[in-house]
Amino acid sequence: MTNRVLLNNLDHGDLRVATGHGPAFGDNINQVLIFPTEFEAVQREYPIFFRKDAEGVFQSVALLGLDRDENLFLEQAGWNARYVPAIQQRGPFSIAMSQRGGEPMIHVDLDHPRVLAAKAERGGEPVFLPAGGNSPYLQHVARLLGVIYDGLEFSKAMFAAFEAADLIEPVDVEIKLDEHTQYDLPELYTISQDRFAGLAADELEGLHRSGFLAAAQWVLSSLGNVGFLVDLKNRRRALA
Repeated sequence: MTNRVLLNNLDHGDLRVATGHGPAFGDNINQVLIFPTEFEAVQREYPIFFRKDAEGVFQSVALLGLDRDENLFLEQAGWNARYVPAIQQRGPFSIAMSQRGGEPMIHVDLDHPRVLAAKAERGGEPVFLPAGGNSPYLQHVARLLGVIYDGLEFSKAMFAAFEAADLIEPVDVEIKLDEHTQYDLPELYTISQDRFAGLAADELEGLHRSGFLAAAQWVLSSLGNVGFLVDLKNRRRALA
């Protein structure tokens, strides 16, 4: 259940939000939805793959772990990475369209675990300044929501272009840790390296002008992070 309302400094002037990371905030996940607008930052830390949602529409995910509910970047002290995907940073906030002008407006879920934790601990980051202006934290959240909002639209066009260029292919992700432990991650897709290398000049130019060429390159470069994920898994196993 949620209690999502339009955010404003009159009703929520004293609102504070816990900003740490942990299982209580839904961070113990092995895949997280990401958007092309954050690919550049994501590809430095995590492998990027594609998957299909319940309606068969492609979406992008960052791989965080191998087992169910496993985030290998989540430690007791928090999320150990240089970049945390926007969905996991945004906390209780979301964007909805205004009924009057069609402008995107920030909403807040007052029953979100981060809001409840801040109340219980009497801590967290203030959303508004004492005089009513937006706090630096809320300005940061607004930027994150922009990444998500713009990314949703960019993603539709990106996947349409990738499919038109026949760049998307299914991939078998098989990870063997030892003779008795192997992971097979199903229903994932990636950019075909062969097809990408064989793109004609006009196809490359079209993808470059639309901004999708860089996105494809970031997806391909991110795959090297699978090895880093295996290293994290082996370290975790050694400590168990």
